[in-house]
Amino acid sequence: MTKILIVEDNPNNLYLMRFILKKYGFEITEAITGEEGIVKAVSEKPDLILMDIQLPGIDGFETTRRIREIKDLSEIPIIALTSYAMTGDREKALSLGCTGYIEKPIDPDKIIAQITEFLKGD
Repeated sequence: MTKILIVEDNPNNLYLMRFILKKYGFEITEAITGEEGIVKAVSEKPDLILMDIQLPGIDGFETTRRIREIKDLSEIPIIALTSYAMTGDREKALSLGCTGYIEKPIDPDKIIAQITEFLKGD
């Protein structure tokens, strides 16, 4: 079973993503802070990470950067999930190590399509 780590502090967004991903048969691991996301990434070794950008403590950009520095995790696809919609935010996320970028609110079809595409690359 494909394991996905969701790093998200908003309980409503976390619930929605959990619901969508479980419906499609993914195994879910969750973290609500960037620091916890790093710990879970190391311990769980997920196949893919969904990373909120606005997190308490270190943000999703810094969390992604730190995960990318860990040799065993450097190739895991990380998809930024964000309500940031400013010019240049997508480019910033990609330049800091994110593999993909999805704007909130979450579109179930779009997120499943992107996850499927990134998992094919393995």
